[in-house]
Amino acid sequence: MSTKFPMTVQGAEKLALELEDLKKVQRPRIVQAIAEAREHGDLKENAEYSAAREQQSFCEGRIQEIEGKLSNAQIIDVTKIPHTGKVIFGTTVTIINQDTDQSVTYQIVGDDEADVKANKISVNSPIARALVGKEEGDVVVVRAPGGDVDYEIDKVEHI
Repeated sequence: MSTKFPMTVQGAEKLALELEDLKKVQRPRIVQAIAEAREHGDLKENAEYSAAREQQSFCEGRIQEIEGKLSNAQIIDVTKIPHTGKVIFGTTVTIINQDTDQSVTYQIVGDDEADVKANKISVNSPIARALVGKEEGDVVVVRAPGGDVDYEIDKVEHI
């Protein structure tokens, strides 16, 4: 039995779109490039052929990787889960730093979807681990490299 990994609906859709592009657009383009490079003769000294074969290897590896991720994903649609005010996987949480009064909003997502620049943090990150199970109004302590930071949970949204 394989372990299932949580993934948001959006994360699964993004991977499915990438997979479709790889199979229907990139793969045929690379096959064509290999065919054209073969026509140029000696394959040992053919840079175009080598580059196309390398692209093909990367493309096929990525296809296998995405198919594996999707087959092991437990896709969670947070909009279909009753809103209790508690922080759970997939929720979007606004927290306020108790020392600086600065607020930040994060969505808690699966490891493969995490993107700090897009304010998507992994469910396994220290901040998310401190937040999960808590609710609006709670103060949580996040252990950071520079010391503990207190955050108040301002808002929990299922979007």
